[in-house]
Amino acid sequence: MKIALLAPFEESVPPQKYGGTELIVYYLAQLLSKKHSVFLFATGDSKTKARLIPIFPRNIRKEKISQDMKIRESLKYIGIAKVVKELKKIKVDIIHNHIGWRFLPFAPLFKSPVVTTLHGPLNVPYQQFVYGQFKKFPFISISNSQRKPFPDLNYAATVYNGIDIKEFDFNDNPKGDYFAFLARMSPEKGPVQAIQAAKKAGVKLKMAAKVDAVDKEYFEKEIRPLIDGKQIKFLGEIGPKEKNNFLKNAKGLLIPLQWEEPFGLFMIEAMACGTPVIAFKRGSVPEVVKDKKTGFIVKTINEMAEAIKKIDQIDRKECRKWIKEKFTAERMVSDYEKVYEKILKAK
Repeated sequence: MKIALLAPFEESVPPQKYGGTELIVYYLAQLLSKKHSVFLFATGDSKTKARLIPIFPRNIRKEKISQDMKIRESLKYIGIAKVVKELKKIKVDIIHNHIGWRFLPFAPLFKSPVVTTLHGPLNVPYQQFVYGQFKKFPFISISNSQRKPFPDLNYAATVYNGIDIKEFDFNDNPKGDYFAFLARMSPEKGPVQAIQAAKKAGVKLKMAAKVDAVDKEYFEKEIRPLIDGKQIKFLGEIGPKEKNNFLKNAKGLLIPLQWEEPFGLFMIEAMACGTPVIAFKRGSVPEVVKDKKTGFIVKTINEMAEAIKKIDQIDRKECRKWIKEKFTAERMVSDYEKVYEKILKAK
């Protein structure tokens, strides 16, 4: 099978630090290349076993001009134009779109079927408008809950994200005396609520988070005044090795979501290390976390504070086992192969 994988341009594949979609594309490219001919459309600083077709020399977040959000948006469309041009030069059996709604207007230009994995929420009106114009094309959701705001798309399957479990060390006896927060530093991820829960429970909280240009004002006004460097520490954005150590030595991961999280890679990364997850009951959480087995699913800050006190009730071995059963990169890729075959058979 000849497969074209279209990656976003914000980060390289794999991402050097934060970047969930780019990490998933990386796993896909690496494992699919073992059996198939794979073309990866991504930034030039990407590393892959697939045939790399560079769209920009490096990820656009590294460019100073991309700090202007309008310029960054313009760069995305310039990148898509390059993708279309390069795709026209090769023949593939299937095009797997991870860029999202921006690529869909160009999908009818190709004879090969285009399948789109939906990596973000589906409750944004202007995005719903675009998806609605192309709803006959096949889509893949990354959780069943993700579909709720827009149930009438042509869903080919739900494929849960997976990780390379070998990249995460299991730790049954964490050395740290802290709880962790790992996400973008944005309102929907709940950093303020994580701090409030930690203070209420009287525990230390370490926050490893990306502060993107769009979130800088929020971070400076809402978060920085709450960081004292003692009970509440901010580590900034961390890379893969740092993330492994950060998660495996934490007592638990706090996820007080303020939105309907489509999936949340940070949840399965933590549990792969044996670290339990305490998360608000939003979005994909009930599909990813086994309540009272691999963590606690709660609804309020007070409930999160109480769950923090009960974290030792969770068997960390159960967390690792759960990820091995359901959220490995190998299982994810196998599920995607089945979807490709289903779409090609229908064609």
